[in-house]
Amino acid sequence: MEKKLYTLLVYSENIAGILNQITAVFTRRQVNIESLNVSASSMEGIHKYTITAYSDPEQIEKITRQIEKKIDVVKANYYLDDEIFIHEVALFKISTDILLKNPEVSRTIRRHNARMMEVNPTYSTVLLAGLTEEVQSLFKYLNSYDCLRQYTRSGRIAVTRSKEEQVSKYLSEQEGGNNDRA
Repeated sequence: MEKKLYTLLVYSENIAGILNQITAVFTRRQVNIESLNVSASSMEGIHKYTITAYSDPEQIEKITRQIEKKIDVVKANYYLDDEIFIHEVALFKISTDILLKNPEVSRTIRRHNARMMEVNPTYSTVLLAGLTEEVQSLFKYLNSYDCLRQYTRSGRIAVTRSKEEQVSKYLSEQEGGNNDRA
């Protein structure tokens, strides 16, 4: 089966050690995590983990179910790229000397809609927010000009294309179910 890049959105309580439990699921199944971003979500007390990994449909389904079984995990879902809005942020530190001597470097930065953050006599810092392919493209070009001194990029961040976060709907259903039992 062909492996595709999946994005998992995992919601959990903010409990120490939960990240280790989540990543252990991938380790046990020998699936490499491509990117990982953890932050507070739109709901108080709930954190959101955005994880990307190459997998096949059967394996990603099993991973998602296993993650959802963790006590402190509220909800987990997986998505293909066309089902979510995605973004990454990258910082590039480049040689100011090469930037000034080679006008193609600044043209490349502008063509990629990147932004100059700082320019000093030694280095210049460039910021790019965009899709993974755009970030990788700018990296490739800057590296080819031999001006790249440092580079880092964030993990993917993502929101679903639905009107509300699926975990909100899930939590509402759970609350409704709990009220019915009372």
